[in-house]
Amino acid sequence: MLAAELRLHGVDVLVLDKDAEPTRVVRALGLHARSIEVMDQRGLLERFLAVGTKHPVGGYFAAIPKPAPALDTTHPYTLAIPQPTIDRILAERAAELGAEIRRGAEVVGLSQDERGVDVELADGTRLRTGYVVGCDGGRSTVRKLLGIGFPGEPSQVETLLGEMHVGDAPDRVNAVQNEVRKTEKRFGLMPLGDGAYRVVVPADGVAEDRNVPPTFEEFRQRLIVAAGTDFGVHSPRWLSRFGDATRLADRYQIDRVLLAGDAAHVHPPLGGQGLNLGVQDAFNLGWKLAGEINGWAPAGLLESYETERRPVAAAVLDSTRAQGVLMSLDAGPQALRRLFSELMDFEDVNRLLIERIVAISIRYDVGEGHALLGRRLRDLELKGGRLYSWMHEGRGLLLDQTGRLSVDGWDDRVDHVVDVSEELDAPAVLLRPDGHVAWVGSDQADLVSHLPRWFGRRSGA
Repeated sequence: MLAAELRLHGVDVLVLDKDAEPTRVVRALGLHARSIEVMDQRGLLERFLAVGTKHPVGGYFAAIPKPAPALDTTHPYTLAIPQPTIDRILAERAAELGAEIRRGAEVVGLSQDERGVDVELADGTRLRTGYVVGCDGGRSTVRKLLGIGFPGEPSQVETLLGEMHVGDAPDRVNAVQNEVRKTEKRFGLMPLGDGAYRVVVPADGVAEDRNVPPTFEEFRQRLIVAAGTDFGVHSPRWLSRFGDATRLADRYQIDRVLLAGDAAHVHPPLGGQGLNLGVQDAFNLGWKLAGEINGWAPAGLLESYETERRPVAAAVLDSTRAQGVLMSLDAGPQALRRLFSELMDFEDVNRLLIERIVAISIRYDVGEGHALLGRRLRDLELKGGRLYSWMHEGRGLLLDQTGRLSVDGWDDRVDHVVDVSEELDAPAVLLRPDGHVAWVGSDQADLVSHLPRWFGRRSGA
């Protein structure tokens, strides 16, 4: 995602991937509303819709079943797509835009100075680059080489995850699963077709090394413990394990090296937020880093990546902590769960919790004023089309309902769309490349005073 965003701004990008081949392991299962909007903003949504399945919103928070609240988005659904497919589409997009993706390239060292970063690979290759972004997961080599702290809580419980064939009839599988899930939410068998299932079951303790996958026999025994049967499982495709460690990097940036995604934050998969959080990190960072590299970024723009995204990650970590408590089988957490279930019958409470998970309620601090400031703007119906159709190139956008404004001097970075929408109660809005509102008003002088904060100096100035 980050490579594609950088290429939209003409930045040369090399993606180094330690794995020689894309993984088949399916950890994440789809996109929430804000990530769907992100793909729509970049003209990618049709690719995802072609391979995904829409599911109604609901039951996200601690698996408490509640109907979907009304959400301020044109995409009020979850798009179910296995993570390898999401990875493939984004890799294809990055390559189309000119990014180089080099597989089997493991980073083992880096050092930086005022002008760039030196990167050492396991095969002895040395590379010189302007910036490095570690998107290398919870065990991030880049984070460790930088010496950035990763405080939080270690895993207390572990879950086995895999894909395999199931011999029992679907009706029996469903009946047993429904009974087990009345109390154990970390259990489930999801049909994939042709007799194959995605299987999740609690592990027996926490493994010393989670890089070592579980054995198939271990999987069978844990199914028997949890459900009284192994469902006749056979022919595993892949087996994995994950824990509930919750950690947040002390910093997201040291000079020319930055962190994004799981390299900066890890948490249990409750609510399905991990992949989405990483995609949205990249969406926030890409245009800012490109502005820095291309020389137009104002002071502090790149640093705003950390000040905006680290609090978002902290809130997600708190959300998963709370959900973990509510999913405990102990008496106290079960009493809390019953209370939360009653509270979520109030529409506003249900909406607040769901909006946090699908990430459409995020507000960045861009200053005081209009209620839209700092918030992302949903896709609006304009007289001449849709708002997001104007955002495919990753530039800023002035949506001007007055027809009297101008972005002269910034038109190499900001598009000016004169159109009207019955859904927008503001004379004009200035959107950053990530779709968040940076200014609302109708006065040209006021607009000109705000443009430099996000898009640098006027050309020629």
